[in-house]
Amino acid sequence: MRKIVWLCMVLVFSPTSGLADQGYPYPQMQVIPSSQSFDKLVESLKTAIASHKMGLVTQACGSCGAKAQGYDIPGNFVAGVFRNDFARRLFAIHVPAGIEAPIRFYVTENADGTATLTYRLPSAIFAAYEVPALAPLGTELDEIFTAITKDAVK
Repeated sequence: MRKIVWLCMVLVFSPTSGLADQGYPYPQMQVIPSSQSFDKLVESLKTAIASHKMGLVTQACGSCGAKAQGYDIPGNFVAGVFRNDFARRLFAIHVPAGIEAPIRFYVTENADGTATLTYRLPSAIFAAYEVPALAPLGTELDEIFTAITKDAVK
């Protein structure tokens, strides 16, 4: 019985890889740990977005709002990223998919003081619409979002 309990404890508390289920219900979630602090990763992300000529269309900081109300929660930041030329192309292909723009990056603070960057591949977001003409747009955005991520977490 002790061996079974021990095995269950090991399985429950074992670290998971970046490709393992992270609790997100969508396919193609990219979960990238960094060695940066939360504040540094947020700033690095903003810089990378600008350097890849994308727009920071929306931003929300849950931990900032909580702090303003006297609560201390781990860092939590969402960046909505897109660009007008992509929006025009998206709307020309399939107007309903416009609800997906801007596409979000999510920065979360870890217990050890580092931060993680998470996003869903744009191609996976657009694939849900089953409109083949969206695929090239999604692939192009995948490349940009991957480049932004690499620059942000380096």
